Amino acid sequence: MNTQALPKLIDARLEVAERVATLTFDRHDVRNALTGTQLVDDLLAVAEWINREAAEVSVLVLTGAGSAFSAGGNVKDMAARGGDFAGDVAEVAQRYRTGIQRMPLALQGIEVPVIAAVNGPAIGAGFDLANMADLRIASTNARFGETFLNLGIIPGDGGAWFLQRLIGYQRAFELTLSGRIVDAGEARQLGIVLEVVEPAQLMPRTLEIAARIAEQPPKATRLTKRLMKMAQRMELKDFLDLCACFQGMCHNEGEHLDAVNKMLAAMAKR
Repeated sequence: MNTQALPKLIDARLEVAERVATLTFDRHDVRNALTGTQLVDDLLAVAEWINREAAEVSVLVLTGAGSAFSAGGNVKDMAARGGDFAGDVAEVAQRYRTGIQRMPLALQGIEVPVIAAVNGPAIGAGFDLANMADLRIASTNARFGETFLNLGIIPGDGGAWFLQRLIGYQRAFELTLSGRIVDAGEARQLGIVLEVVEPAQLMPRTLEIAARIAEQPPKATRLTKRLMKMAQRMELKDFLDLCACFQGMCHNEGEHLDAVNKMLAAMAKR
């Protein structure tokens, strides 16, 4: 792929190979905090690029450089009431709307499957970001915490919306109200992560899963991702109408005929 076509990023690195884009948060100096850095802007730029220009991308992988996936908000800025946390009620609210709250909207609207490879602690907004992905694979070094109440604040980035849809209201309520940290093993038991692997196997295993998805017909993959998201908020009859329209689109795509012929050829060899 022509690297000149990639979006220009400031605090993250983007690599594309075999239809899989890997976005690595690269601010280890602040444990990949999402405030006080350009990581949210970088993530939004990649999401927009995938939806608008990158038909050759079928999967997006998110991971962190260094020891953390993301520490969420910058606590030093909170203590100083500076940066993203400066100002009166209206100013802070507007900064959330035009800042970190763009992240859940972008992740909810991205057209390709998103896999979070959680290499280390995912805390606060970093935990919420992981939960915005479609799949989560965790290293044994990963830790997860909905820790906002510990700091006297609420999950202002939409985390309470995502977590209860992932693990149910009661478990999400307990994690959010207690503010406790869970390790990778408990996160798997709770249904937060799909798999837990040793640190050296995190990216190989994540890319193995990504590669399997990326082998699927790309246009149908994007439509299927859209259906999975829309199924969460539609009545069955309306949803079936949408499925019929999407299926009509798929049956008229060249990739459908290619896939059918490939399957027939494989059957003929048996």
